[in-house]
Amino acid sequence: MGIMEWYESWHMDYDGQARAEKLSRIIILLFGVVGFVWGYAIQQFSETVWILGGGFLLAAILTIPPWPIYSRKPLNWQKPRPRPTESEPTETKEKKKKK
Repeated sequence: MGIMEWYESWHMDYDGQARAEKLSRIIILLFGVVGFVWGYAIQQFSETVWILGGGFLLAAILTIPPWPIYSRKPLNWQKPRPRPTESEPTETKEKKKKK
């Protein structure tokens, strides 16, 4: 397997990007709320920061790498049209000649 095939198998499609962003926001929000409640309960702000940092680390591990779960709906791109050469008349030139 060449490097391009490996890279193409590990890409994230648009739907996967949205899914990863939503998941990271949910994880960070959940850890932030839990960290705030726990830090308030024990009156220790450093515990809040540690819990939130753990949430950032977990969100980064789950969402930054292009896991296969994020490439379930790849887009089928259209093939590029060939460029017309000067010897081949374009449609507009043909229409002008007919008139």
